[in-house]
Amino acid sequence: MKRRLSIVAVVLLTVVFAAAQDVKTDYDHSFNFAQLHTFAVKIGTSWGNPLSEDRAKSAVAAQLTAKGWTQTDEAQADALVVIHGATSTQQSLNTFYSGGGWGGYGWGGWGPSTATTTVTNVKVGTMVVDIFDAKTKKLVFRGTGQDEVSNKPEKNQKKIEKGAEKMFKDFPPKSKD
Repeated sequence: MKRRLSIVAVVLLTVVFAAAQDVKTDYDHSFNFAQLHTFAVKIGTSWGNPLSEDRAKSAVAAQLTAKGWTQTDEAQADALVVIHGATSTQQSLNTFYSGGGWGGYGWGGWGPSTATTTVTNVKVGTMVVDIFDAKTKKLVFRGTGQDEVSNKPEKNQKKIEKGAEKMFKDFPPKSKD
C-alpha cells in the first residue's frame, strides 16, 4: 500500500513540475526560416548569474544546432539570438532601436539610433529568447518561458534545458505560402 502511494505521489509530482514551466512562442508567419543557417547567441538582459546565463546560452545553442543551424560569430551570423532573463519581479524598460549599426536589435541594442521604449512587468523566473534576422534586424521569433531561471543553481540547469527543449520543439516554424 505504501509503495502504491509512493508511486502515485511521484507521478503526481512529476506532472506538477512538468506543467510548472509555461513556454509560449510566437513568430513572424510571413518569414522564411529556411534562409537562416547560422546564428550567434548573447545575453541581452542579465539576471545576475553568469553561470546560469552561460547554461542558457548553451541550452539554446544546443537546440538550434540540433535543428541544423551552425553557431558562429555575430559578424557571420544569419540570425542573432538574444536571451533575456529575470529572477525577480521587475518592471522592464524595453527599448527597440532603429538606425545605424546593430541598433536594430531591441532590448539594449548597439550603436547610435532612434529608440522607442515601453514598460513591461517581467515575472520571476522568466526567460525570453528573441531571434532576429541579422540582415534586416527584424524580430522573427520570440520564445517566452516562465519558471525557467532561478537564483538556485541546483535547479537552473534542468529548468533551462527543459524550457529550451519545449521552446524549440517545433522550430523552425513552417512559413505559410
